[in-house]
Amino acid sequence: MTEFESKIVTIRRKSEDVYRVLSDFRLFTPFIPTDKLEGWTAEEDSCSFIVKGVGQTGLKIIEKEPHKTIKVTGDGKLPFEFFLWLQLKEVEPNDTRMKLTLKADLNVMLKMMLQKQLEEGINKMAEGIAEAFNRGV
Repeated sequence: MTEFESKIVTIRRKSEDVYRVLSDFRLFTPFIPTDKLEGWTAEEDSCSFIVKGVGQTGLKIIEKEPHKTIKVTGDGKLPFEFFLWLQLKEVEPNDTRMKLTLKADLNVMLKMMLQKQLEEGINKMAEGIAEAFNRGV
């Protein structure tokens, strides 16, 4: 598996508040980029959506550790398996640090095609989540 790690971002919220939102797909609406995704449907531990130009896919939460970690994987509709790990650490009240780690089972061709996009995407995702919380989600 190829591993990509985001930079560590700062969220000006308690880790329990961040965890509550990120561990429930039903609460993801503020994070959905409508210019790239459509048809968003969600339950607490699973969601499905259409990636414009790619097709239908989904995510499911496979493990949670309250206020610390959330592990997510795909629903099997992508051409590769992946795991996304969200790590939270509250360093002070209203000062939570978050890092995302993506592990993807990419063949050589997919790795060449997607590596740069995944490296950039994991950082953009972390920054976007932090910005949304820090704006007052």
